[in-house]
Amino acid sequence: MRQTRSRTDRPLQREAINDVSPFLDLPPLSAAEFAAIEDQVAALLHTEADVIVTQGEALLPLEAAIRGAAHPGSTALNIVTGPYGQTFGNWLRSCGATVVDLAVPFDSAVSAEQVAEALRADPGIDFVSLVHAEAATGNTNPVAEIGAVVREHGALLMLDAVASVAAEPLLTDEWGIDLCVIGGQKAMGGPAGVSAVSVSERAWERITANPAAPRRSYLSLLDWKERWTDAGRAVLPHAPAQLEMLALGACLDRIAADGLPAVIARHRAAAAATRAGVRALGSLSPFVTEDAHAAPVATTLRTPDGLHAGEIAARLDPALPVQPGGGALAASMLRVNHYGAAASLDTVRACLAGLAAATDADAEPALAAAGAAWKANVEA
Repeated sequence: MRQTRSRTDRPLQREAINDVSPFLDLPPLSAAEFAAIEDQVAALLHTEADVIVTQGEALLPLEAAIRGAAHPGSTALNIVTGPYGQTFGNWLRSCGATVVDLAVPFDSAVSAEQVAEALRADPGIDFVSLVHAEAATGNTNPVAEIGAVVREHGALLMLDAVASVAAEPLLTDEWGIDLCVIGGQKAMGGPAGVSAVSVSERAWERITANPAAPRRSYLSLLDWKERWTDAGRAVLPHAPAQLEMLALGACLDRIAADGLPAVIARHRAAAAATRAGVRALGSLSPFVTEDAHAAPVATTLRTPDGLHAGEIAARLDPALPVQPGGGALAASMLRVNHYGAAASLDTVRACLAGLAAATDADAEPALAAAGAAWKANVEA
């Protein structure tokens, strides 16, 4: 079990940042401060498992988790509900694992029954990779139900919760998630340069037993376990990304002060208000058709035939959190992000007003519908 650390010396670092200095001459981040931030992440994830804060964007721990757990002879069920699922499948294959892809349309979610059926069809599956919320496509998957069927099957579950953390409930231990990866840059409203992964005892056993798991590598979770976690978190194995770590700590402090339920409620309300407003607008439509499948962190919109998403985005104020989709969806999809501070009624209203002007639609019905949906969801 994790040994928690005090955060009493961290405010001094915050004050140092506020001092005017062209050199940012900060005192070194101590091992105790680093460990305390890990403990805050663990609390956010509702886990008693080991948490490792990694010094890079979330693709780092995602790839590290897959390369630690996958190996020749293993069979992975890779659930594809968006572009990140496709990336995970490529990594799994490069590790020599046999990969079974379970793909669903990007405008919907996968069901627990679909996962159970895939597991029944291939009893040898011992690893499952899943994205909680796909910010790129705006869908979200029922992790609690999926986790139950994966655990019953006996497989290890890896979850990409980068876009879902702080936007919707995430109960890592209760849902049976063995490897849970998060990043700070979306709903948490924090930095992109650090990320984290929680590792269950089952996951550690598998990674330790894997002769192909990275060692003496930036992708090695075992290096962190041996040199940091198991060593009592007393001496950092390398110089941390100090500013990003302090930013992550500040972000976690803010979430704790606001209360996680309130932060989640704001994201849920922002998504509901945007979807209600767009439906009233009439010129656009939600890309994810069912409300139950829509992610709170970002709302994706389908553009009408003949109207390129890039053209609409170019007519908007660049300060608005709206952008065209990527890849094959670049022409037909817009994404309204509700990251952190953008999960507010004022931002939703500004986005709807901008979209109305860009598509020659009447904004008033959209604004009224958004206000009603916001109130209903915040008070729910």
